[in-house]
Amino acid sequence: MLKLSIIKIGGNVINNPSELDGFLKSLSSLKGPKIIVHGGGVLATELANQLNIETKFIGGRRITSEEMLRVAVMVYAGWINKTIVAKLQSFGINAIGLCGADGGIIRCTKRSSTPNDYGFVGDLIEGSINTDSLKSLIDSGFVPVLSAITHDGYGQLLNTNADTIARGIATEMEASTGTKTRLIYVFDKLGVLRDISDDKSLIKRMSQAEYEELKAKGIIFEGMIPKLDNAFSAIESGVSEVILQHSSKIGTDIGTILY
Repeated sequence: MLKLSIIKIGGNVINNPSELDGFLKSLSSLKGPKIIVHGGGVLATELANQLNIETKFIGGRRITSEEMLRVAVMVYAGWINKTIVAKLQSFGINAIGLCGADGGIIRCTKRSSTPNDYGFVGDLIEGSINTDSLKSLIDSGFVPVLSAITHDGYGQLLNTNADTIARGIATEMEASTGTKTRLIYVFDKLGVLRDISDDKSLIKRMSQAEYEELKAKGIIFEGMIPKLDNAFSAIESGVSEVILQHSSKIGTDIGTILY
């Protein structure tokens, strides 16, 4: 049986129309069932600025106020999600755009305000992915495209980290369906680099121990840390394969394979 691919698109790919087009077109050559997960922080910030809504961060993580949540829903679950779906349809991929509230696919809990109040940010609840609904969509020939908007089951929408959503879906789909699952984090580098400005420094394979060593040395830092934390968490939870790669390398083994 072909592997199920869970593909998370980074904001830098979404913000580059030609790169996004090339990536989405190449998905048609990626064999097997697929689920796409995306966020889109830069566009949300741009719209917030146009609406005179202040954008705040703590340690690089967005604070989602009530006003910012409205912007995130409009941008993530609206414009970006439907743009991706429309482009995939043009490339012959029968995509369906959803957020976590649709079909109760992703339920979260609002993050505690201690020690920092991030506002309407959701944390995944273990076992909260509606894998039956996702499997039903896939079996019906659809490619689900999920934005990073979830819900708490009580009527409240929440902004949730897209890397975490992708990891949660990959983990629970493999556990519940028995289908071998590949988790792909797609972004603007070839993979994890020893020197961020040199593609030739690509780390082709990396273990958890090697990751911890490179993090301690400051070679891996900032935004790559939560991404790799999620990636190794997926490995520990039984996901068959995790790879970080450039959008142009989708469907190849060029990237950083974690083990």
